[in-house]
Amino acid sequence: MASASKFVPYNHEDPLNLESLLSEEEIAVRDTAKEYCQEKLLPRVLDAYRTEGFDASILKEMGSLGLLGATIKGYGCAGVSSVAYGLIAREVERVDSGYRSTMSVQSSLVMHPINTFGTEEQKEKYLPLLAKGELIGCFGLTEPNNGSDPAGMETTAVKKGDGYVLNGSKTWITNAPVADLFVVWARCQWDGKVRGFLLEKGMEGLTAPAIKNKLALRASLTGSIFLDNVHAPSTSLLPHGSGLGAPFSCLNNARYGISWGVMGALEDCLDRARTYALERKQFKKPIASFQLVQKKLADAHTEVALGLGASLQVGRLKDQGAWAPEMVSLVKRNNCGKALMHARILLDVLGGNACSDEYHIGRHVANLQVANTYEGTYDIHTLILGKAITGIQAFA
Repeated sequence: MASASKFVPYNHEDPLNLESLLSEEEIAVRDTAKEYCQEKLLPRVLDAYRTEGFDASILKEMGSLGLLGATIKGYGCAGVSSVAYGLIAREVERVDSGYRSTMSVQSSLVMHPINTFGTEEQKEKYLPLLAKGELIGCFGLTEPNNGSDPAGMETTAVKKGDGYVLNGSKTWITNAPVADLFVVWARCQWDGKVRGFLLEKGMEGLTAPAIKNKLALRASLTGSIFLDNVHAPSTSLLPHGSGLGAPFSCLNNARYGISWGVMGALEDCLDRARTYALERKQFKKPIASFQLVQKKLADAHTEVALGLGASLQVGRLKDQGAWAPEMVSLVKRNNCGKALMHARILLDVLGGNACSDEYHIGRHVANLQVANTYEGTYDIHTLILGKAITGIQAFA
């Protein structure tokens, strides 16, 4: 046994030795994702960012590596731990939040509700194709008039014959313009409850135009969904989930993945700022030698270590069935907020070069502004935690 007074060398790339807390399978999954992201995604990201271009083959590539719906058991999915899923999200978002959003929607917001609330027939029909990336899915919850308050949902479903008719609209929906399958949430007129419906591309009355000229998440596609008397068969209903708890369970899975992903983005900002500071000379010495620059690096370094440790703990509790939604709010709020704050600060290390997309940190900052907002804003998660602490609802 090593002496308690003996120290080991400090590894600034893994400050709290996260590696020692991972299983061999989790390390293998992480390494597979990292190799793919650095070799296949990173070379594409600047062009995608500049052109708002999306390459649908990316999902097929991810699917071939078992990265989609990775925690689901069966149906062509890998069945890995929640921590392994988090590690995948971290590596993908180390390249770009848009790529992670595309993957996260496919896995947590499309495949998860089918696996959790769907029939066996629905699972067998859709999950294997979604896992391969041969079908692209999207998740329609947010509406033009209802973002943080989905209880005000205006999209409706009524029974008609042997099926349903849906009307309404959704906005800021990742993957919508290229989706083959739409998981749409609507308020059912027969009992007032919210339920999910599986709608397929090409249904009459279903359109999904792209939202253009975004300032962030430009490497993924975002759109609206318009439902104009869309007739859906009885088999489109996800029968095993009703009420807002159903879409919220999907969001909790996605929020958990986001908490890992944004740490990957901050890690990339830190790596790039460190390299730049070591190479850039002013006053005849590297700017990394200046105290203010070192503080910027040290602060970001600390938040990465603490944020990853918190997300790992939530992942372990999740797999043990001992997690709570408030835990997810805590890590989503903290990690997104800290990632955005420190990415902005690291941007200052670049000086005037911060304006160039070739240095990447500015792109991460724009993306992290969105990550801090979607799937529960920073303030909404603050109020969720406030209620957990005080027992008092502060939303209304």
